[in-house]
Amino acid sequence: MSDITALLHAGLIVSDLARAKAFYESVIGLNVFPGRPDLPYPGAWYELGGGQQLHLMCLPNPDADNARPEHGGRDRHIALGVKDMAALKRRLDGAGVSYTASRSGRAALFCRDPDMNTLEFVEVG
Repeated sequence: MSDITALLHAGLIVSDLARAKAFYESVIGLNVFPGRPDLPYPGAWYELGGGQQLHLMCLPNPDADNARPEHGGRDRHIALGVKDMAALKRRLDGAGVSYTASRSGRAALFCRDPDMNTLEFVEVG
């Protein structure tokens, strides 16, 4: 049995912090975590519940030249639970963000943020 008990945060690299914040706050609907320390690079932290966070880091992307697969489920990604998939789809559609349904048949979808980071959303009760 592992001593690891939780995933505390996931960090994503972004190239334009204002653009990324607009996406994560206005489209995805995340709330800023105000306790981000003064780090030597711009960024933002978001509270996901249960002590989990999403960290945006405005840093040079070491993978910027790598091609991404069309379907996000075949790429590196983080999965986030969502209570109302229909509301999320409306926000994504309203913002012109394309997404694909999970190919597993689960109530899940994949989209990319403005920096091509893949996000999976899984409907949870």
